[in-house]
Parts: sequence; structure tokens; C-alpha cells
Amino acid sequence: MRVIAVHLLNDYSGSPKVLMQLLNGWVKNGLKTHLYTSGKREGFLSDIVGIQEHFYWYQFAKNPFIRLFFLTFSQMALGFKLLFFLKKTDVLYVNTVLPFGAGIVGKIRGCKVVYHIHETSMKPLLLKKFLFGIVRWSASEVVYVSNFLAQQEPMKNKKNVLYNVLENSFVKEATQNRTAPKTTKIVLMICSLKAYKGVHEFVTLAQMNPQFTFKLIVNANQTEIDTYFSNETIPANLFLYPVQKNTHPFYKEASVLLNLSDVNLWVETFGLTILEGMAYGLPAIVPPVGGVVELVEEGVNGYLINSKNSSAISEKLNLILNNDTLYQTMRLQAIEKSKHFTEEYFEDESIRILSN
Repeated sequence: MRVIAVHLLNDYSGSPKVLMQLLNGWVKNGLKTHLYTSGKREGFLSDIVGIQEHFYWYQFAKNPFIRLFFLTFSQMALGFKLLFFLKKTDVLYVNTVLPFGAGIVGKIRGCKVVYHIHETSMKPLLLKKFLFGIVRWSASEVVYVSNFLAQQEPMKNKKNVLYNVLENSFVKEATQNRTAPKTTKIVLMICSLKAYKGVHEFVTLAQMNPQFTFKLIVNANQTEIDTYFSNETIPANLFLYPVQKNTHPFYKEASVLLNLSDVNLWVETFGLTILEGMAYGLPAIVPPVGGVVELVEEGVNGYLINSKNSSAISEKLNLILNNDTLYQTMRLQAIEKSKHFTEEYFEDESIRILSN
């Protein structure tokens, strides 16, 4: 059995990181594994030991019409490559709903097609209906990253819920570093450089709380950051960082972790950065809907608050950071919660899905 994994855009965001973990687990278990993804980009899917890489063309464009054209063209190119590569005995593992060319060709070739679904918020609606329609038609099985997503995007295909997890190497480093003394009260957020991810709300919170340090890491380069915030006043206590290969130093020094996604525009289906922060014992404030609710329990290891309610978030930040007894209790609860999401569970479940 060969496993042919497909992903669209290789970068340092959540979905390619999950696929990287899957690929490493499959190689570890002796599966012959191939990867098709966009070339000439660095990301979590770069230089994975033990897999055979194949590249096809794709380029992200800010203009939605050009982006749609690039997506369509890339999937035609991908489909052509896969048409002459796939065998009926292969398992085709499609990561996210975007590589629709893989789903179509996999169905035609009679492969077992597994879709790993990470997303629900997608525009325009017509594109979403098309992509999820391809999934319903072509998939032998679907894998969801949370129970919330499974309920949000119900399908008749065979369903699995496979929670994102922490790599053992990440947990080991977090365990070694999470007892480091906190010299400064730091509020951390890691996200894409998008308005619907709550970057402007993060700036507002920094302005409201000059007594704390705020650090924002975005999946963008410095030029993109400078352009994005060119018309916005950045307070002295807010520090902006481009994409980071190594986030451990930031988790190590942070006190609280935020997710400020706008629930009207983007619903988080899981929240991997929240889980990573929990391994470091960071209480979290997240939206009250989506997959993050399966990680954060109100008043136990964090709070569930709408990102538009800056005053309520500010109030909880001050409560957490100025009440040491509460902070230590939440810290321990965060660590305990993170222990449920292990690499061993992830590997065993993924192999079971492939072997069905």
C-alpha cells in the first residue's frame, strides 16, 4: 500500500503542520509515502525525511479572482500528474478541501480517497459548495479535526474525528521550559495576518493595557507587516513579529495566550496554537464557538469571550495576571488538558483510518 498525500500551499500554518505530523508517523510505521504540494516555498512540509516529494505549481494571490484562477490551473496540473501516477491500491490522502483535482482523479482511478477537513469558514459560498461537493462525491472517508467541525459540515461519507496533537519533541521541550520564571507579564497571539483573525482587536487590547506587554506573531514577512499596519498607530507595549520557525521562546516567556478570531467571519475548527500554549501552562482566552471550545473550559483553563468584546477580555486579562492563585490553578489545568492530545493517539488513529 502506498499513501499519496496532497496539500495545496506549503507554509508555516496549522494544516501543513498537521500533515507533517501524519507523514512522520506513517514513515515511522514503515508506510511507503509520497507527498504532492506546491514547490519553491519553505514550510512545515519541506525536507521531511523518508518521503518522496513531488511538486506542482501554485501561487497565492491577494486578488480573489486571480487566486481562483491560480487554484483552478494548479488543480488541472495536479490532476494531470496524479492521473498517470496513482494506482487503484493507493490511499490518496487529501489535506484540506482545496486540492479538489486530487479528489476527482482519485475517484476516477478507484483509489481509497481520504479527506482531512480543517476548515468551515470559506468564501465565496459558491466555491465552498463546489469544494465540499467534490468531497461528498469522491471521498471514501473524511477526517475532521474536531467534533464541532463534524457537526458543522455533516456528510454521509464514513466519518472520523482526529484531534490535532502535540509532537513528543514539542512536549519534551515545553516540559523543560515551562517552569522558567516570568519576568514580564506578556500576552501572546499567533495567527495569520488577516483582519478576521483579530489583529486589530489585539492592537486595541494593547492600547487598553499599557501595564502588560503584547506580542503578535503573524504568518507573514516583515514587509507585509509594515504595509498592513502602515496607517495604524502601534502602542509602545506591542511588538510585531514575522513568521517564526521556532515558537518555543515565545511560549516560554508568555503569560497568557489569545485567539481573537471574528466568529462572524472565521470560526476556529480546532486551535493548534492554543494547545501548544497549554503545554506551556498558558491560560487562554478564545471565542465562545468552534473547536477551541473543546480545548478551553470557561473559568478552568481560560475564558470564552467574543473577540469584539474588548472590555470583557481586558477585564479577564487583568483578573488572570493580577491574581496569582487563580493563575497557578489555571496554569495546572492547562497542562493537564494538553496531556489528552498525544502523538501516540494520533499515530494509532491515523494508521487505523488508512488500514480500514
